Amino acid sequence: MAKYPIFLELAGRRAVVIGAGTVAVRKAQGLLAAGARLVVVAEQVDDMLTALCAGSDAELIRSKYSKNYLAGAVLAIAATNNQQLNRQIYKDCQELEILCNVVDDPELCDFFVPAVVKRGDLQIAIGTEGHYPAYAGHIRKKLEQTFSDKHGEFLAELETLRKRITKDVPNPADRKALLGQLVDDKSFEYFIENGPAQWQAYADRLISGENKSQKP
Repeated sequence: MAKYPIFLELAGRRAVVIGAGTVAVRKAQGLLAAGARLVVVAEQVDDMLTALCAGSDAELIRSKYSKNYLAGAVLAIAATNNQQLNRQIYKDCQELEILCNVVDDPELCDFFVPAVVKRGDLQIAIGTEGHYPAYAGHIRKKLEQTFSDKHGEFLAELETLRKRITKDVPNPADRKALLGQLVDDKSFEYFIENGPAQWQAYADRLISGENKSQKP
């Protein structure tokens, strides 16, 4: 069955990672980057994980896994090398209605972590239903060659303009048409060739023309 793709707001919300290996560290880094209130549970902790938690607001619990550590969590990631323990974590999450991802076991996953291309606020996520993550990584590398930091900068400029257009252009149809012009390839190419300041002037001319067309 097809999965429902979303970008989840995790800022300030509890997320638990059980495990301390390389994969657990990578998952923990991603959750921290999303602003989650991270809790890491592991009996043995290496220097990399210790350093990660020491330099952040993450809570590091040096202990055997306990279901109690899941309390209040939005999601949990089981990244231990103990298959039986991972299954128990998944079972506990189901009972507590907590979303769970058991690393490298698609059948024990309520969600999959996609390969992501990130350029500023622009994020492009690639998923394979958990079947072949390496292929998602391959697609990500190809997209990284297509989308540069300029796309992220362009998005930031567009967001500023969108707020202005929402305020200054009252007609919904006109707003939609104007926003469509500003996001097309011609607009982006103008941004790349001339820079933000001249692109703003270009956008101003479009907005002024739209506002004039609304006058009787």
